[in-house]
Amino acid sequence: MEARFDRVAGLDVHRDSVMATSRVTEGEKRSVATERFGATTEELLALADWLKSKGVTHVAIEATGVYWKPVYYTLEGVCEVTLVNAAHAHNVPGRKTDVKDSEWLAELMEAGLLRASFIPPKPIREMRDLTRYRTELVQERTRQVQRLHKFLQDSGIKLASVASNIMGASGRAMLEALVGGTTNAETLAELAKGRLRKKLPELRQALRGHFKPHHGFMVTQILAHVDYLEEAIGNVQAEIEERIRPFAPQMKLLKSIPGVSDKVAAVILAEIGTEMKQFPSAEHLAAWAGVCPGNNESAGKRKRARLREGDPWLRTALVEAAWAVVRKKDTSLSARYYRIRARRGPKKAIVAVAHAILRIVYTLLTTNQPYKELGPAYCNVRKKAQVADRLLKKLKDLGYEVTVKKTA
Repeated sequence: MEARFDRVAGLDVHRDSVMATSRVTEGEKRSVATERFGATTEELLALADWLKSKGVTHVAIEATGVYWKPVYYTLEGVCEVTLVNAAHAHNVPGRKTDVKDSEWLAELMEAGLLRASFIPPKPIREMRDLTRYRTELVQERTRQVQRLHKFLQDSGIKLASVASNIMGASGRAMLEALVGGTTNAETLAELAKGRLRKKLPELRQALRGHFKPHHGFMVTQILAHVDYLEEAIGNVQAEIEERIRPFAPQMKLLKSIPGVSDKVAAVILAEIGTEMKQFPSAEHLAAWAGVCPGNNESAGKRKRARLREGDPWLRTALVEAAWAVVRKKDTSLSARYYRIRARRGPKKAIVAVAHAILRIVYTLLTTNQPYKELGPAYCNVRKKAQVADRLLKKLKDLGYEVTVKKTA
């Protein structure tokens, strides 16, 4: 392979060790050296000194879980570090050792055959950690509530069949009364508040069960865990709001898109940053995020392809925004969903809307202009001839003869 860089290194990173191979070319002479380092901060600083002593200017690291992060942060500023997808740097079969991996990475780096992964600046990285942790806390709270549903069903308490939210004010009061030893259905039903009082007869039937002491113990533990998680979610949310203040203009731009809430806007900024220079186009951004289909073409025939691998955190937030905008009327995005759903089904339609939202995000952050609603008829106007042909074909299939005349 033709060399593009003269002083490179490849790092095979593990939890407790880093295997480093340097390839340094001076004139027609090339020297290759391999050294093993530990993964502690002191050892990583020694790795940085070793790379400096070799005169290395470009370093390649495979993205392996979270183990690459301390290595990347230590070498950031020392030399140009390229984080690469492991799938893009497969070694030759039959040569799988740590030393061979680091040598292969160095050789690919020397030839300039590695594509760098996107690493956002430090403030965005810190906010990304917070938004991802908040998502995990919310998911854990959901799991605990589902576990609570299971124990109530086990005890014969059918509260979830009457109350839509058993963790609301009424449901929480009934659960605490159950834990406190109250099992009389009449007494428990009287704790209902607001609109739930209209369902007192159903509540009396639903609250008759066989709630045993061990059920009470488990419900107590689950409620305590839910309380802790809710407090933790509030603390993380407050920290996110504090750190996102410098990005208020970008947040305002993103929230101008229908369906994009404060939470979704924060996740989008934390995942892709505020500068779009690292993505050549909106199509590249959509491919990186994994909201566009992969390519599967052979012998001139296009076959069905699954979604590309991408950023699951960003994709989840975009789909959440897509479902929110679908419920809004008189928007081009909701019209897009219903148009595609008729042909491809709801799952593909919602991903198409998420794709459209991400393309809009790219445009807004590139132009610094707020979103302008185009209206539900936008696609029909833009593709008037195609729409007319499709409708005419439907009428002909139904047995009608149609004459079309364009109005003035």
